[in-house]
Amino acid sequence: MELPSTNRKMNNNFIIKIWTFFIKIGEKSGCHQKPERSFFLFKYQFPLCSRCTGILTGQIICFIAYVIGIRTSFIFDILFLSIMFLDWYLQYKNILESTNLRRFITGNLAGIAQISIILKLIFIIFKI
Repeated sequence: MELPSTNRKMNNNFIIKIWTFFIKIGEKSGCHQKPERSFFLFKYQFPLCSRCTGILTGQIICFIAYVIGIRTSFIFDILFLSIMFLDWYLQYKNILESTNLRRFITGNLAGIAQISIILKLIFIIFKI
């Protein structure tokens, strides 16, 4: 069904307002939001760069995994964080340019490790 043009404009303005809101949240989170390092959905840039999107996704995955009883070992947590650091370091030293997909994947691993370590610390501190 075709929307009348006034409804299409109102709908588009609503989407832009929501997208702007999330862009501001992404900026306040500390993400650089560089367009060349971000994913796009249609013509809209994601509120977070690909690495930060991966980190957030990994954090959500880790919470879900903990709820259903899946845990990672501390060794894997350190390995996951090291993989993201290595990807960043190789790019920083101009040895190997990272891609948005690799940034997303390494960010995802780091997000899983971050939450896993935080939960391990909470369990130790509060003896849960």
